[in-house]
Amino acid sequence: MKIVITGANGLLGRHVHLYLRAQPAYREGLVLLDRHAFQDDAALMAALEGVDWVIHCAGINRDSEERVEQGNRELAERLVEGLSKTAATPHLFYANSIQRGRDVPYGRGKQAAHRAFAQWAEGCGAHYTELVLPHVFGEGGKPHYNSALHTFCHQLAAGDELAINGTGQLELLHAQDIARAVVEAFERAQSGELRLEGRTMSVASAAGKLIDMHRSYTSDVIPDLRDPFDLQLFNTLRSFLYPRYYPKALTLHSDDRGALFEGVKNRNGGQAFLSTTKPGITRGNHYHFNKVERFLVVKGQAVIRIRRLLDDHIEEFHVSGDAPAYVDMPTLHTHSITNIGDEELLTLFWSHEIFDPEKPDTYFEPVLNPEASN
Repeated sequence: MKIVITGANGLLGRHVHLYLRAQPAYREGLVLLDRHAFQDDAALMAALEGVDWVIHCAGINRDSEERVEQGNRELAERLVEGLSKTAATPHLFYANSIQRGRDVPYGRGKQAAHRAFAQWAEGCGAHYTELVLPHVFGEGGKPHYNSALHTFCHQLAAGDELAINGTGQLELLHAQDIARAVVEAFERAQSGELRLEGRTMSVASAAGKLIDMHRSYTSDVIPDLRDPFDLQLFNTLRSFLYPRYYPKALTLHSDDRGALFEGVKNRNGGQAFLSTTKPGITRGNHYHFNKVERFLVVKGQAVIRIRRLLDDHIEEFHVSGDAPAYVDMPTLHTHSITNIGDEELLTLFWSHEIFDPEKPDTYFEPVLNPEASN
């Protein structure tokens, strides 16, 4: 199956890509188009030739009013032109917005794009699904661009004061929830309007939640994550703290009896275990979509390596049992820990949830050899 994702470098496009990439049934046929590909006839035609499924996430949110309105319409018209020239009739998904009905440049541009897609689908008999989306958030969002939520996370991580619009309202939906809904709709061949609902709250309430989470986390207490929405908020916040916040040193209490430190404090339980690792051996080489996971070396010397998915850059954190410090693994980053000492390594691993073999949320990918899993 051939699947084209437009806007694959943006917040939603990246999350859709990563979600599909983790599914064995879909990962082999993925074709990614950025905005530049729309200006390259050969690249666009090659991508659309024989395509089964198009997920159009590309769009323009911030620019001049004229560019926002015309740009969103032109992207749709260019895509329709390419589909018509290749005679492709894929199931087309369009990431539209709840702002589509507003008489503003963004709303008019998004609605014009929808009309172009609907007309194309009617003319060739293709499946067309209009995704009507609220405010999208998630790891990798840009401050002052995607959502006020990302701006708040950025400001908290930087130690800045939050600028809060006390009267504003948000309807928040995580990008992974959208990716999941897209796959489900495709598998049941759903056409027409698909309005996805998020969590509605005031801007002030959203900011307050993030402030409380940040205050708790920076005091070494994991906040309550039993609500999946709160887990998504927390993982988004953590993505702005990484990598500068880590490794986070713990207070070591020592006396003539020995030493003590508090490895994990949290408000909702979870699962912890200890493991030993022989010199030169590596554990891990996997990533998670939702799981909060902590590595804490109790004895020995280790290097923790973390690489953002689809990226080559690797962060390295050298940690030691002599100076206890934890590193919490960011979601959508593959990670590993290697014993670089001469003695056995003893490590405490903790996650916010008890491991479920039916839903492990653990996906293999080497940190040091990304080509092996692309």
